[in-house]
Amino acid sequence: MKPTYFHPDAESEMIDAAAWYETQQTSLGKRFLASVQDAINRVKLHPNLYPFIESDVRRCLTKTFPFGVLFRDKHDRIEVMAVMHLHRDPNYWKNRRFEQSGPLDRE
Repeated sequence: MKPTYFHPDAESEMIDAAAWYETQQTSLGKRFLASVQDAINRVKLHPNLYPFIESDVRRCLTKTFPFGVLFRDKHDRIEVMAVMHLHRDPNYWKNRRFEQSGPLDRE
């Protein structure tokens, strides 16, 4: 399977959301991270299954939580551009440029 690379801001928003969920209920943050991982695993298996939302960026919804994983399917990798709360401004991530510094694979 292709390695997964996270934009630094996507990783930060994922960690911040998990921390917030953990303050709401014990282990809820861990369940959120597992839900994001499940979405990424589904993307890796069938990236073309998910709809384009902007240019070459697709969105896979998480189960249980109101989040979407926005990603690009590249020849040699999956680039996660955002782990976006679905009630947030849908355009906030569009100025992100992907600078590949190394894999942040969440397998």
